[in-house]
Amino acid sequence: MIRKLKSGEYRLYSRKIDPRTGKRRNLGTFKSREAAEKHEREVQYFSSAIRQLQG
Repeated sequence: MIRKLKSGEYRLYSRKIDPRTGKRRNLGTFKSREAAEKHEREVQYFSSAIRQLQG
């Protein structure tokens, strides 16, 4: 999930809520939405690769 900050930057948050804190985990802050979307795709790729190795 990508949100625009007041500073004009974009922050990528985890889709799942952390049960410990009750908040979404910060996955990085980026100057452009395109950069945030690129990183989101990278995170999704590695997350699915790890799940395939575990399962």
